[in-house]
Amino acid sequence: MFSKNKNKTLNEVDEEQHELLENAQSRIKQKKRLYYHFVIFLIGSVFMIIANKILKYGENLNWFVWAIMIWAFLFIIHFINVFITHKFMGKEWERKQREKLVVKQKTRIAKLQEEIEKEHSDSDNPENIS
Repeated sequence: MFSKNKNKTLNEVDEEQHELLENAQSRIKQKKRLYYHFVIFLIGSVFMIIANKILKYGENLNWFVWAIMIWAFLFIIHFINVFITHKFMGKEWERKQREKLVVKQKTRIAKLQEEIEKEHSDSDNPENIS
């Protein structure tokens, strides 16, 4: 009833749920930052238009258009990073890449051990000595 195996599986489940919660919290934080960025973009754009047209700062140039376009470009990059790139290169992608690298390292280590054992067995075998 109170075996160690049940505790082990409960700990594994707790770790998985903890990881899921951390991932969800980080996604919420990313989206929240994106929404803040959008609100600040809108306020900043209005401020730049007011500064140029009403306060007549740099009146002869429509500099606010370029500033808003550059800022919109940066916002689009932020949007792509949060909603598109994250799906392809999120936590799951990182985990798969990490597992691939671990498997690759284990196979290299196994090959090296085989080579060492082969060299060691060859040096211990007196028949091979000329």
